[in-house]
Amino acid sequence: MDAARARGRVGGRPTVATAEIIRAARDMLPNPDNSITSIAKILGVSPGTLYNHIPDLRELRASGRIPTQVTAG
Repeated sequence: MDAARARGRVGGRPTVATAEIIRAARDMLPNPDNSITSIAKILGVSPGTLYNHIPDLRELRASGRIPTQVTAG
């Protein structure tokens, strides 16, 4: 692995979560009409990606500030 890195190779799958996507997700979180799933769909990522890249997302959701479902209205 060290030899590969010395040649400029990196391993692993490229991330889809750019700084802009994370910033947009954080901006949408306070809106009570947005669920984690709906934010992920809008941004074109999976909900797991948001959970992985926003460390305090679980605490925000547990505090009751973020709904679990979007209601159709």
